[in-house]
Amino acid sequence: MFTYTLRRLLFAIPTLLIISFIIFALLDLAPNDPLGDLPLTIPPEVREQMRAALGLDQPFFIRFLKWLQQFFINEPLNIFEQITGITVGSGDRLRVLSWATRSPVVDLIVQRLPQTLWVVGLSYLFGVLLAIPIGVISAYKQYSIFDQIGTFVSMVGYSVPTFFTGVLLIVIFSSYLQWFPSIYDTNLVVNDWSSFVAQIRQMFLPVLVLTLYNTSQISRFVRASMLDNLHQDYVRTARAKGVKEKVVLLVHVLRNSLIPVVTVIALGVPTIFSGAIITEQIFRVNGLGQLLITAIQGADIPLVQTLTFIFAVLIVLFNLIADVLYGILDPRIRYD
Repeated sequence: MFTYTLRRLLFAIPTLLIISFIIFALLDLAPNDPLGDLPLTIPPEVREQMRAALGLDQPFFIRFLKWLQQFFINEPLNIFEQITGITVGSGDRLRVLSWATRSPVVDLIVQRLPQTLWVVGLSYLFGVLLAIPIGVISAYKQYSIFDQIGTFVSMVGYSVPTFFTGVLLIVIFSSYLQWFPSIYDTNLVVNDWSSFVAQIRQMFLPVLVLTLYNTSQISRFVRASMLDNLHQDYVRTARAKGVKEKVVLLVHVLRNSLIPVVTVIALGVPTIFSGAIITEQIFRVNGLGQLLITAIQGADIPLVQTLTFIFAVLIVLFNLIADVLYGILDPRIRYD
């Protein structure tokens, strides 16, 4: 397993380099000029100085290497210095700037990340914790009242778009009942009990919308995988030996059933960091999803490039984690 993991990590390096080049090339070739909105009265020499400040006067390959430098050299060193307090080098490092705000793109992402993790991360965690028992019970008690209700709710939750569910909950719980706020206050600081309650209240609706969607999706995979394993020969053998039904269900069937489900869960984790774009727009959550939409609308190419590459890194990483979990869940799987 260790050899396989190391081999996959080494293989991921050229994979990410190719992905980064494609992302940078496609977006860099887009017909967008960061200085196009400036007044025509600005002298040409001032425009050239501004282009030089943004690094646009350099060749394509040089800009690509400097763009990669922030991921593999600059930011890891900055994180190391913040954790250890040890200064490495002069500390004056190149940082890719946003065209819209002229701020380092990594700083913009770090500022938005906590809001996304609070809302989208918690909803995904709740979705997984609810989906597994719902899927197990629905499969074990197939065609029961619980299974029929769970199937109906899952189909509705997965089929109805989140923008409709979000608006519907805002109308019911915010406008009519006035139980929860309709807009997420990103400036709220939690420092006492009242602010903590306010934070929970403003998180309730967006987390509920995303939890319903995630639970509906994952529970269907758990149920289908459980049904495939409940009638296998090893299950009948375990029951014939007198193994308790609870042990058969939770130890034997559930463990084998989670193998395909792990792929769905692992590949869904990167969506936590990308943010729920539509839901964040509805509830005005100032997270990464809204940051990406703003960057695309404003043609902020460096910010879009950085966010897209981070999502690609997360997908490659969690693909590797899913493969490693296969070997843990099923001892028959060997990679070495």
